Amino acid sequence: MECIPHRYPFLLIDRIIEFEPGKRAVGIKNVTINEWFFQGHFPGMPIMPGVLILEALAQLGAVVVLYSEQNRGKIPVFAGVDKLRFRRQVVPGDQLRLEAEISKVKSSMGKGVVRALVDGEVAVEGEVMFALVDKKGD
Repeated sequence: MECIPHRYPFLLIDRIIEFEPGKRAVGIKNVTINEWFFQGHFPGMPIMPGVLILEALAQLGAVVVLYSEQNRGKIPVFAGVDKLRFRRQVVPGDQLRLEAEISKVKSSMGKGVVRALVDGEVAVEGEVMFALVDKKGD
C-alpha cells in the first residue's frame, strides 16, 4: 500500500489479500468502534459513512493502478461514480471485504468496478471513474 499517497488516519484499508497488478485486488477493512468518524456519525448508533466505504474502495483501486511503474508518482482522483448502491449499513465489528477490478485505463483516465461485502452480503457496489494526475510539489 506504499504506492498510494494515503496515510493514517485516512488510509482505509488494513491489508490486501489478493492482488493482480493492473487488474484487480481484494482488501480487508476491520471496522472498530475506535474509528475517528464514529465520534459524530452517529453518537449512540455508529454507522460507517457510505462515502468512506466508497473511499476505501477507491484506495484499493488506486493500489491496482499505481503499482505499475508507469503510474508511480501519480495521484488518482475521482472523475465520477455510476450505478453506486448502498445496500447494507456497516457498523463496528464488521469486516469489510473490499473488491476492485479495473476495467479500463486509457491515457490518464480509467474506470473500475467496486464492491464491498460484509459476511458475503453486498454493502456497496458500483462503478468508479478516475483521472491520474501528476503529483505536485515533488
